[in-house]
Amino acid sequence: MRDHTTLRLGGPATELWTATTADEVADALRSAPGPVLVLGGGSNLVVGDLGFDGTAVRLAHRGTRVDPRGDGTVHLTVEGGEDWDTVVACAVEAGLGGLECLSGIPGLVGATPVQNVGAYGVEISQVLVSVDLLDRATGDVHHVPAADLGLTYRGSVLKGTDRAVVLRATFTLTDDATSSPIRYTELARALGVRQDDRVPAQAARDAVLALRRGKGMVLDPTDHDTWSAGSFFTNPVVPHPDLPATVARIATVVGPDVPIPQYPAGEGHAKLSAAWLIERAGFAKGHLGAGGRVGLSTKHTLALTNRGSATTADLLSLAQDIRAGVDNAFGVTLHPEPVLVNCSLA
Repeated sequence: MRDHTTLRLGGPATELWTATTADEVADALRSAPGPVLVLGGGSNLVVGDLGFDGTAVRLAHRGTRVDPRGDGTVHLTVEGGEDWDTVVACAVEAGLGGLECLSGIPGLVGATPVQNVGAYGVEISQVLVSVDLLDRATGDVHHVPAADLGLTYRGSVLKGTDRAVVLRATFTLTDDATSSPIRYTELARALGVRQDDRVPAQAARDAVLALRRGKGMVLDPTDHDTWSAGSFFTNPVVPHPDLPATVARIATVVGPDVPIPQYPAGEGHAKLSAAWLIERAGFAKGHLGAGGRVGLSTKHTLALTNRGSATTADLLSLAQDIRAGVDNAFGVTLHPEPVLVNCSLA
């Protein structure tokens, strides 16, 4: 499986099948022997060193359709096996706005609703209309509105289950070649605009790609900083009633005059910065573990990387050290973002 994950880690699957149409996806899930692992781009996947005792079904069904709506927007429907960043690039090139801030994210379209992919102030939930779900138990296909997916910060009712596969997704985009409002401070600064301004979608995409490359978040086979699963930990979400005590506990470590980053995270919740906590707990960019075989990216403390000769056990050992360090320092528990297959973060 190391050849099918961006971490380049993981032992073998018993079999690997490739499905190039939606019907082939359904047939593969119905007829594959033993357990089945649905495999997309492998960018959010950590596979154990013993591999997967079953059939990995690789999604490779492709196709897009644009339906103008006559009100300045279109519905873009995309098959789940399409490469996500290729879809974003083509949408921007076609003069469609709304996906540009999600540029450079590796993986396939079908995975984006599962964890409500987000970056630079935009989440899939803001543009997603609906999905077609293949029920793995019955083989039936259901058209499901986005509102019924329970989309939350990096989550949905689909995450952590194997009940259904996203065959295709439909998004609402604008047809004016203009970005969605720029809400992320770092991106606004890079573009030289104020927050909530809109810019040409291509300019926003170019700026996002530049920012991501500077953090080692655009895949490059020659750069070990990109041999990762992206952000390994999600940003901790704290209920408002618990926030004062949490912030006070952190302040006792970093000092009362140090600003503690906090962001809105839906009604009644605030989000802390996992990267900020990791760094303040003593894990700097480039921190190495397991004899130097794994380490934090030299560009971004949220990316745990394979430096070229690692095992999954090496990676999880480093993740455990970081999680324990943050918990011991601040009483905040970090949670992994990738899907863990035949391994765990004990």
